[in-house]
Amino acid sequence: MDELNLILTQRRQKADELAQAGIPLYGNTFRPTHRVTELLADGERVTAETSPESGPLYTVAGRIVALRKFGKATFLQIQDESGRIQIYVKKEAVGEESYAAFKKFDMGDLAGFSGRLFRTKTGELTLHAESAQLVTKSLRPLPEKFHGLTDVEVRYRQRYVDLMVNPEVRETFRKRVEIIQLVREFLVNRGFLEVETPMMQPIAGGATARPFKTHHNALGIDLYLRIAPELYLKRLLVGGFERVFEINRNFRNEGLSTRHNPEFTMLEFYQAYASYHDLMDLTEEMISWIAAEVTGSMVVTYQGQEVDLTPPWRRYTLEEALVAVGGLAPGTVADPAKIMAAARERGIELPPQAGPGKAKTELFELLVEEKLIDPTFITAYPTEVSPLARRNEQNPEVTDRFELFITGREMANAFSELNDPVDQRQRFEKQIAERGDDEEIFPEVDKDFVRALEYGMPPAAGQGIGIDRLVMLLTDSPSIRDVILFPHLRPERGE
Repeated sequence: MDELNLILTQRRQKADELAQAGIPLYGNTFRPTHRVTELLADGERVTAETSPESGPLYTVAGRIVALRKFGKATFLQIQDESGRIQIYVKKEAVGEESYAAFKKFDMGDLAGFSGRLFRTKTGELTLHAESAQLVTKSLRPLPEKFHGLTDVEVRYRQRYVDLMVNPEVRETFRKRVEIIQLVREFLVNRGFLEVETPMMQPIAGGATARPFKTHHNALGIDLYLRIAPELYLKRLLVGGFERVFEINRNFRNEGLSTRHNPEFTMLEFYQAYASYHDLMDLTEEMISWIAAEVTGSMVVTYQGQEVDLTPPWRRYTLEEALVAVGGLAPGTVADPAKIMAAARERGIELPPQAGPGKAKTELFELLVEEKLIDPTFITAYPTEVSPLARRNEQNPEVTDRFELFITGREMANAFSELNDPVDQRQRFEKQIAERGDDEEIFPEVDKDFVRALEYGMPPAAGQGIGIDRLVMLLTDSPSIRDVILFPHLRPERGE
């Protein structure tokens, strides 16, 4: 019998003995009166001279994460959501019968204790238990070593254990919650209304990506998990809401990487009577404020690199970035034939229908993107690759659009919205023609969205920000899987 199976057998034996003694293994009667942080705060008034018999009575519960037994007395540590504290259990204090049961408690068990605070000879704040109760019996041992690359897959797969034993992981997800709350606070304070739009949509629209497909039996129609809420949020602008946002789950049936998960969280917001220039200013203000609130500074360290989020942020057009950062000659960028040739020379495969706009964006990804460490706005994206963005009035070959890059990653995508229904229909049709035959997706114009635009949508700007990537930045997390509680993984072997 290997070591793990031996431990599992021993634990089940202890569980059987406790059950036979009439002790519930999974009861629901214990009610803590305090959290560990409250004991730690009150413990600041406890000195080495404080008697274990004095002071108020506290009742706490938590998971046993350390255990040292010494015959008639035991020191252990319990951990609840708020922190850890040492517990001292003495046979004389809790009674012989209770202590006999307590001796069958294991690391990982959830247990409850009532007692009073004192300090040990080494000065450690400790709860002197007057009673001990099993709350939930753990049948599996906590891992002794749960760190390192060898365990990374297990950490993602068994996140419940990861959270249990790694306080830095719990802190990452607390910060994630804080960041999302701050996003809401920032937008609500500026008059934005939080809304909800459909997650199952009859047309896969709002972005270019492969969707997940399902079927609704009662309606007898295929539906798609949304790849973006954009077209529904803009319908709300038509309906009269002038500032809306949604923190939403999007789904894209594409590859996995350190930056991509099939299910991810996006912030999308739309503002009537605004342009993409207004959203650049708002984005600078929002992200730098959130960073200061979460980290205490506008200069953060990400994977060993310092990133200065202090406004104003650098701004380039796509063509300027290809020259200033990518090293291309201005004459190459300005000439359609030369830019197409430059892309092919660098091994970029362009579809037959692609034009110079596609070549420029592919070259940008290859030559520029990963070099944009400090926040940088890239503007003037080609109309060819921006089917939902408004054409620039001075140069219709480009759109009033920006993407924000930080640490070499796209963090946000925004544009002044297209509200011309004729232009929109034509661009939908062109997008469908370029998509070509697709066995999984039947290309379709969103006629209802075009109809909505025919009623008249006010001039507006909209933006999407990747919440997961923002959390990665502000928690110094190298992979998107580190900031998603339950990331998608391949099945375990043997499943």
